Amino acid sequence: MTDHTLTRIPQSIPHSIWPADELRRAEKTAAERLGLSLYQLMQRAGQAAFDLARATYPDARHWLILCGHGNNGGDGYVVAHLAQAAGLRVTLLAQASDKALPEEASAARDAWLAADGGIHPADTLWPQDVDLIIDGLLGTGLQSAPRESVAMQIERANRFPAPIIALDIPSGLNAQTGTTPGLVIHAAHTITFIALKPGLLTGKARDVVGQLHHHALGLEGWLAEHETGIQRLDASQLAQWFAPRRPTSHKGDHGRLVVVGGDHGTAGAIRMAGEAALRAGAGLVKVLTRVENVAPILTARPELMAYELTPQSLAESLQWADAVVIGPGLGQTGWGQQALRDVSNFRKPALWDADALNLLAINADKRHNRVITPHPGEAARLLDCTIAEIENDRLLSAQRLVQRYGGVVVLKGAGTIVAAESGVMSIIDAGNAGMASGGMGDVLSGIIGALLGQALSPYDAACAGCIAHGAAADELAARYGTRGMLATDLFSTLRRVVNPDVIDVNHD
Repeated sequence: MTDHTLTRIPQSIPHSIWPADELRRAEKTAAERLGLSLYQLMQRAGQAAFDLARATYPDARHWLILCGHGNNGGDGYVVAHLAQAAGLRVTLLAQASDKALPEEASAARDAWLAADGGIHPADTLWPQDVDLIIDGLLGTGLQSAPRESVAMQIERANRFPAPIIALDIPSGLNAQTGTTPGLVIHAAHTITFIALKPGLLTGKARDVVGQLHHHALGLEGWLAEHETGIQRLDASQLAQWFAPRRPTSHKGDHGRLVVVGGDHGTAGAIRMAGEAALRAGAGLVKVLTRVENVAPILTARPELMAYELTPQSLAESLQWADAVVIGPGLGQTGWGQQALRDVSNFRKPALWDADALNLLAINADKRHNRVITPHPGEAARLLDCTIAEIENDRLLSAQRLVQRYGGVVVLKGAGTIVAAESGVMSIIDAGNAGMASGGMGDVLSGIIGALLGQALSPYDAACAGCIAHGAAADELAARYGTRGMLATDLFSTLRRVVNPDVIDVNHD
């Protein structure tokens, strides 16, 4: 993923994502199918983590291993055993519990003790020369805030001047939702096992996962036989939507888009949406707005067609268009309300954003030809709940929005979710903190609208548009950093992103 420091996921990370609960249930079945015990899988996980730690921090000589009272802690015991055998100094701290360890973790613990490994209580003072921390406190089953003894170790690890490698998931991060109900490990690296979990890619994940690594533990073949309903999408897949154009194609082949909005004082929103559509390859873009906005828009971007929004101009434009975008700068006065009522009768693909969504929340309807692109605040209004409830389970929130409003939902944020009525869902693994500025949503609306006009399905248009949007911002951030990024800055890199064949040639 691209996080706040522009750490990128390696190409080896898979694109399929497994729901956390489903993966926990499937793990035993998969192992049995291949004639493996769960303890053998644990040994493989520990070996993968040890290999990563050695490769990433070859000069680290004193490892601190934090083990919880579950299978995540079992992975930690395996790592400790391997590190000690390699001649490294190991200090292992284990959480106490009245409950017995799971069978696999108990076997790993016994193997560590048999190798003369020491186990120290969780409240033991930490040696000051520790130069690497391995987090095996909590695994993917976390549902609530870590208990006090675990939270104390998490807090201390985050303060300690040594990098942290998290096993499977940073302790304290919910593997399904990406939420952090309490304290959470801030890892420099996370190595996740068997398959990706949603919580590693959305919610608060980007703040705490660090560089994400993956190891299937030899279950690649079994995983390939099973489809999941969630996909990770990134810039490496852009070519599947942005193929080179036919040399004989003309502007009429690339979609006619009408963009509606720009009430008094918000001409910028509709202008950015219109220009973004052009930069995303729309053949013709018509902007319908307040009359005082027409001249400034045409002066700034003469390739746009701009007209006063009237009932007649809207009716004619809807007849002409292949797709429509409504909402950027629309406002919620009678002017915007009337335009939205007229667009509601449009049967071709449509994107509703911004004030169109605020008006939709008041008069809800369900339709199959529409993409809606709410940020968490708009999503909360659409579902009549709080922003916290949206963010507590972003995947579920996207599914609820689809059930209520139909079509395709783009739930924006860090780890944007795209969901469709068919049940398919994707997490967008592109974008960065520089996009937290005004106008970015207007640009996204224009990009997706352009792709709707180019005859992509609503789901494909939403997925491709979100990736292109995020990838354009990532190219900017890689050059200049995230602070000070403007929405209109994306136009320069967007043009390159939507021509991946040219980018690939230049990079070879």
